[in-house]
Amino acid sequence: MKHFASPLESLRRPKLLISAARHGLSDYDRATALRRILGSPAPLEGRWYLADLVALEDAQNDRRKERDARYSIARHVDLLVALLAENAAMLEAASS
Repeated sequence: MKHFASPLESLRRPKLLISAARHGLSDYDRATALRRILGSPAPLEGRWYLADLVALEDAQNDRRKERDARYSIARHVDLLVALLAENAAMLEAASS
């Protein structure tokens, strides 16, 4: 079995953000969340959107660190929930 490196292995965020994202995992609906986050009509089955989500989350995290007025904690948590859920699904698919 191949080992697939998770793009989140080196992710370092405040514990409160990660905790909030973990709580949101139980309500994650891929179709709804990815449509809202990515602005696309519908997520494709079998396609992983991790690179897109990582880029969006990095930008949001930069806003947080810079105390930018465009920073939204709700958006940041939403992105982290999607990242955690998509990463878990990708790793599960890779291991089967």
